[in-house]
Amino acid sequence: MSTVLWPVTARIATALNQANGTTAHETSMRLMKVTEEAGEASAAYIGMTGQNPRKGTTHTPDDVADELCDVIIAAAVALHSFTTRPPAVLDAKLHAAARRLNAHTHTESE
Repeated sequence: MSTVLWPVTARIATALNQANGTTAHETSMRLMKVTEEAGEASAAYIGMTGQNPRKGTTHTPDDVADELCDVIIAAAVALHSFTTRPPAVLDAKLHAAARRLNAHTHTESE
């Protein structure tokens, strides 16, 4: 993962805290931003596949990738509202997912 993700998202979270505060409402808005960005990624995928016959093909794989980056950034910023150590929390979660995948893969091959 990018080495600048956490310092940059910390700066974004700090700026949002200063501009909007840290109330429960603001925390929920940051969480909802993740969902909003995920919806935009889904819409870009639909546009990429031409699923809407009225609109046709309107997006590219690069558009989907760009929207997925927005999801990652929004999630990283939101994570700052729920823990004081976002990098460690994500790292632990990532390693747990890898362990589950590894255990599942070994079980299937035995």
